[in-house]
Amino acid sequence: MSIVFIAIGSNLGDRSKNIENAIRQIAKQCRLLAKSYVYETEPKYVENQPKFLNVVIKIETRLEPLDLLNFLWDVETKIGLVRTKKIKFGPRVIDLDILLYGNIELETENLTIPHPRMLERAFVLIPLYDVCKEKWVKEALDKLPEKDKEEVKRIE
Repeated sequence: MSIVFIAIGSNLGDRSKNIENAIRQIAKQCRLLAKSYVYETEPKYVENQPKFLNVVIKIETRLEPLDLLNFLWDVETKIGLVRTKKIKFGPRVIDLDILLYGNIELETENLTIPHPRMLERAFVLIPLYDVCKEKWVKEALDKLPEKDKEEVKRIE
């Protein structure tokens, strides 16, 4: 069994319901160990879109990294995500990203672990720190600009 941290985001439709639906579906296949608070954040990279809700969950799974990725893609599709190459960071019903998978480092065409942009994103590191109190997470958070951290608003 492996410990995995997954970032979940939504900025279309009923964002809270989309996130809870994703967590429920993930919990059918994996053991849910912890869930961060819910945070509302401004969109990053592509600004003309609704605000995101963001959560990080900690799970335990028997699925190998690429099998887990395929499972998460299935969950995204069931919730209503339509994959497109048009706007990489555009609005989405649901977004599920593997942040960390045990101590594995992996780079494939579709999956990089640890997540390659994790350390530059307050909207990932703040909820990650809720469920992963490792020193390196706090240190990475401390390196981010205050403005980035202030834009991440805890709502639950």
